[in-house]
Amino acid sequence: MEHLLEALGRILQDKPLGSIQQFVLHQSLLGKTYGEMAKGSGYASDYIKEVGSQLWQDLSEALGERITKKNLHLVLSRFEQDNVVLHNKQPQQQFQAHFGAQKTSLDLVTVTKPDFPGGPVPLASPFYVNRPPLEELVCTEIMQPGCLIRIKAPRKMGKSSLLNRMIFHAKKQDYKTVYLDFQEADEEVFASIEKFLRWLCINVSRQLNLPPNLDDFWDAEMGSKVSCKIYFEGYVLQCIENNAVVLALNEVNRVFEHPNIAQDFLPMLRFWHEVAKQDSIWQKLRLVVVHSTEVYIPLKLNQSPFNVGLTVSLPPFTLKQVQNVAQSYGIDWAANDQGARHLIPLQVMMGGHPYLVSLGLYHISQEEVTLEELLQTAHTLGGIYSQHLRELLALLQADPQLISAMQEVVMGNETVQFDAIAAYKLESMGLVQLDDNQAKPSCELYRLFFSQQLAKQNYTSNCLKSLKQEQQKSNHISQTDVLSQFLNLR
Repeated sequence: MEHLLEALGRILQDKPLGSIQQFVLHQSLLGKTYGEMAKGSGYASDYIKEVGSQLWQDLSEALGERITKKNLHLVLSRFEQDNVVLHNKQPQQQFQAHFGAQKTSLDLVTVTKPDFPGGPVPLASPFYVNRPPLEELVCTEIMQPGCLIRIKAPRKMGKSSLLNRMIFHAKKQDYKTVYLDFQEADEEVFASIEKFLRWLCINVSRQLNLPPNLDDFWDAEMGSKVSCKIYFEGYVLQCIENNAVVLALNEVNRVFEHPNIAQDFLPMLRFWHEVAKQDSIWQKLRLVVVHSTEVYIPLKLNQSPFNVGLTVSLPPFTLKQVQNVAQSYGIDWAANDQGARHLIPLQVMMGGHPYLVSLGLYHISQEEVTLEELLQTAHTLGGIYSQHLRELLALLQADPQLISAMQEVVMGNETVQFDAIAAYKLESMGLVQLDDNQAKPSCELYRLFFSQQLAKQNYTSNCLKSLKQEQQKSNHISQTDVLSQFLNLR
């Protein structure tokens, strides 16, 4: 067994394995089936199979012949016997240091308590759910010279998790990568386009280990956007030689909150993408723009980058994917067909929303609530989704037009003709699904919650309006009396 593992180290010298890949490899060499691996480790069977499939593909590419789980042992043995030497091979000692540190725990992989859902899912986590063909699509597109990829979705749909996997894939291709999260920028960075673009250039330079020589390329008379272009063209892209560089911009919706910046920055990205079609130096740059869709962007289509390049919208989980998440959380009853049928009400209630599904299954796995209790209390202010629902309600309350439009949706009025902007905003918030001019709640959770809350608000508004009219008719009624009547009505 040891000599086979050493052989693998020489084969995959450019692709070090994570703990789950090591586990699948080791168990495969022992002749275990994917089902046996899943049962013994706590990982979902589909996830184990997916990891194995990618592993055999990597081996096939390295050896130039088809590798499968069945012929793995034979091929590795032949490789060792023939003493095949690969170019630029990784020293055996380095592989043993990487692999040996975790080897003792390969036979018994323990499943630790899962993290509370909310942030990006770690690369090696069994809780990440692939949504074919998304991963393959973006990883293929990132290899296209001068590409621009936009990943958009409401909050907590998995944008950052997908972005991290794109970056990982780019690094495997030996690309340089720069990751900027605009949430990290101080408010003063958005004071002017000059300050913003200099902040951008400094951060890009430092992540590429380049001295930030801005003053050598910056010309105030030419303007900030031109200076920024010159800095990238004459310095950053020149210094990376033959490598491509992926510039991943996360939480770009933070820029949307500053129209004075957005109206210059977003068209600039579009221009860079257009230049790359003709200029080879700009083809080194691969742009990835990630943003939440809750913020409406009042930009002309021909001035923003959002009608060019590849646009990716993250879909909700299917029932099968919800089942995979349940199994990842160690919920035993979800493994069979009958368990999958029990998950149908959960999938309908949450509309397959990744965060809502994961949060519910997390609480079920911790035995804090049963599936039945979860479904009964999900839409209430005392349920586990109360914070998420309150945040959405606050967004609606900031725009009376949206309140009215959402009320029409949850009341099931199919004849209402929506204003285009209101419909766009509700869809962008993830609250509705649009079909031509018709809209319906994107999940049962939102229908129940907003029908209840908006009905209360409408009742309160009508009461106040009625009392105000009454006060105008009877001037002798004091404000105290009006308030008293209103409290009694409630």
